[in-house]
This record gives sequence, structure tokens and C-alpha cells, in this order.
Amino acid sequence: MTALIIRLLIFVAIFVAIAWGVRRIWRDWHGAFKAEDKLRHERDLRERAQPGVVTLKRDKDGKFRPPGD
Repeated sequence: MTALIIRLLIFVAIFVAIAWGVRRIWRDWHGAFKAEDKLRHERDLRERAQPGVVTLKRDKDGKFRPPGD
């Protein structure tokens, strides 16, 4: 009976360690991707604010055209 309890505790400890490691990896990757997305968004906003950039709108036929055409 004691061996069964020890074996069960070992399996639970291994599962907890794996789950904790996976959670930590997930949080690290999620934070890295979120920071990268924020930088990309800021870069896109800076590029959009430059002169000569045309904003295209989708027309009724599905093609993108500059507004006013």
C-alpha cells in the first residue's frame, strides 16, 4: 500500500512539474509575441503617417481603389 502511494505521489509531482514548465514556456512565448506585435503595429502607424501613402478602400466589385475614383 505504501509503494502505491509513493508511486502516485511521484506521478503527481512529475505531472505538476511538466504542467508548470509548459505554463512558463507558454507565458514567455506569449509575452514575446505580444511585444513583437506591438512594435509592428507602431511601425505600421509610422509608415501610414508618411506623406505619399494612399489608403485604399474596397469597391463594390471587390477591388481596392483609392477613395474618390
